[in-house]
Amino acid sequence: MAFRFPSVAAAAMAAICAVASDPAHALSAQSAADRAALAQRWAPVHYQDVDQTGAHALGGAADYIARYDFDGDLDARNNWDRAGQAAYPLAAHAYYSVVETATHWYITYLFFHPRDWTDSFFDTEHENDAEGVMFAIARDGSTYGRLKAAVTVAHTDFFSYVPAGSDWTGNAENVDGPLSFASHQGLPHPVTAQEAKGHGLKAWPAYDIRGDGLIYYPSSTAAEVPSGPDDRNVQYKLVDIFEPGGMWEQRNNAVLFAAYGSFAGNNSGGCGSGAIGCTANAANAPWGWDDKDDGPGRGALATDPAALAANYFRIPEASSPVYTYNPYR
Repeated sequence: MAFRFPSVAAAAMAAICAVASDPAHALSAQSAADRAALAQRWAPVHYQDVDQTGAHALGGAADYIARYDFDGDLDARNNWDRAGQAAYPLAAHAYYSVVETATHWYITYLFFHPRDWTDSFFDTEHENDAEGVMFAIARDGSTYGRLKAAVTVAHTDFFSYVPAGSDWTGNAENVDGPLSFASHQGLPHPVTAQEAKGHGLKAWPAYDIRGDGLIYYPSSTAAEVPSGPDDRNVQYKLVDIFEPGGMWEQRNNAVLFAAYGSFAGNNSGGCGSGAIGCTANAANAPWGWDDKDDGPGRGALATDPAALAANYFRIPEASSPVYTYNPYR
């Protein structure tokens, strides 16, 4: 049984109830409650492969998702060292941001791990890991819109997916595959997956659980610690990147970030031992994500997703490039 951590953020459920009782209510990303409701509606059911091999695996816990301040402080240079310690349980959280144009919502989700690790001498590792996905949602007049496409982050490559029935097709980038859905609380949610160790993220089943693994489900009320490395029902708590004092407001905090969009990280605690080495400051926030060989610039997946979507996909419906809400810009 997973351990539940109570949540004080009931905004998402309150907004969902409000719009359910008032179909005329139009969601706006300028409202924190509406952002929370949108994020909860489209948050993925998330598969996490787990590997227990080697000293840096922490018995599988090195593959658990967590807050970047899971240890109670903002110092990103002690996360490798403290991961796996009983005093700092890895309760499941994921971060989101919602930006808006007149025609679309773009929702970015980030899954954080304290370690990007390896059990191979011929590989590297680094402190902190943050990869994710962006969903493009057409504002079609329904309460939560229609999900048209996804772009995921796997290290220094992006991968694009469309659900069945989407009329978006490839443009400057090819569509890499279909986006699957699973029922959660009576609604279809997209399904994403991360590999063990390096935590690249793709649409399931491009990555999948191989042996032990976790299945995370979004929640506005609970953040659970997995009962072990093969727990198939773990709730993760959604956290707004734009919340007061949150990740975006901390972007210039040198204890958390070594440079703009790059989490701080060093080789303390044994990072790099038994491997080629430990790369410093290697994890990126969404405004630092970059595909090594595409057209849009660094961070565009989160900060200018309308432009990135127009580059990656042919979009048949009207698509405004002008943001009505986008704190990144």
